[in-house]
Amino acid sequence: MLEIMRMRLVWVGLILVWGGSARAADATAGSVSLRDVLVYKDGDRVQGQLITRTGDAIVFKADRFGELRVPADQADVTLAPNPRTAAPSAVAGAAPTKPAAPAAVAPEEREDEEHAVGWERFSPSKLTADVRRFFGPWHGRIAVSTETVTDTARRSDDSFDLKLQRKWTQDDVLITAHYDYAVASEIKTTDLLRATGSWRHDFNRLEFVQYRPTLEWNRAGILNGVRDDYVVLQQSIGVGFNVVTRPGRALRVGVSENLFDAWNSAPTPNHVSHGAASAFEEVEWTLPWRMKLTQRGVWYPIKDQPDGWENHLELSKKLTETLSISSQEEIRRNLPNGSATDLTRLKLLLGLDF
Repeated sequence: MLEIMRMRLVWVGLILVWGGSARAADATAGSVSLRDVLVYKDGDRVQGQLITRTGDAIVFKADRFGELRVPADQADVTLAPNPRTAAPSAVAGAAPTKPAAPAAVAPEEREDEEHAVGWERFSPSKLTADVRRFFGPWHGRIAVSTETVTDTARRSDDSFDLKLQRKWTQDDVLITAHYDYAVASEIKTTDLLRATGSWRHDFNRLEFVQYRPTLEWNRAGILNGVRDDYVVLQQSIGVGFNVVTRPGRALRVGVSENLFDAWNSAPTPNHVSHGAASAFEEVEWTLPWRMKLTQRGVWYPIKDQPDGWENHLELSKKLTETLSISSQEEIRRNLPNGSATDLTRLKLLLGLDF
């Protein structure tokens, strides 16, 4: 009889201990603010609430930044654990508890916290989210480069680079813009804008057609010592073959017909229009250590004149998911456009990817 009573007392004690620990866990869970966490690949974290998650995008409402739209391959979401349905005050016999008074915060701590929150708007993740929300389904990069030299004269050189790209099943659209501005001894030496569009349609895995309009506007041109501002519009229509079409690797070759229109301001304003054939090749290659190589070369065979050619090479390196650094080299010789001069340009740019 005593053994039976002892066993019953042991079971009653275990039940009371388990019930007390469960109620304590419920109270602890109810006191914690449960929020979802958006985790970027570079380690940045943003608290808030997951709105939707599709195959290629995550829509997340951040507590501090509002609604963010992030590509699914650049971030992940850690969902908050589900809170218990029963509140501690709903337990029978439990007295309602008053919410704890918020702890007093020193003015210095409050000022530091507000200062930190203010600077978060300039974080790479916040800037990238704002740019992505502005451009929508387009992806690309905004990059800048600047240089200031003072020796016998004071020279400054600034560059701005923009790249937008969007892909469909059989179509690829790319828009690039590059602007250079340089001053030496308070005299403008470079004021050049070059914008290029590219639309490529793949008929199948092997054949494609391509249309590329290019606009170059020089407001600091010099020809034979005379000021010669010009605008050149080049329109290129071509066909080609996809030689390599592996993930992260592409090699394309083709031929195209080009139409050049040039407007010059010196010695007298005039307009020249003519055509020329060309052959081109394009390379897109993903390298180790989060690096990517892109290159495009064009050859213009010209009768009774030196052949023209141009080459654009870019090597980019992703520092984080939002920041990258790139080196660009552009060379062109004897282009049949009627105005643009030969040049060799090498730039190092810091970019914001979106």
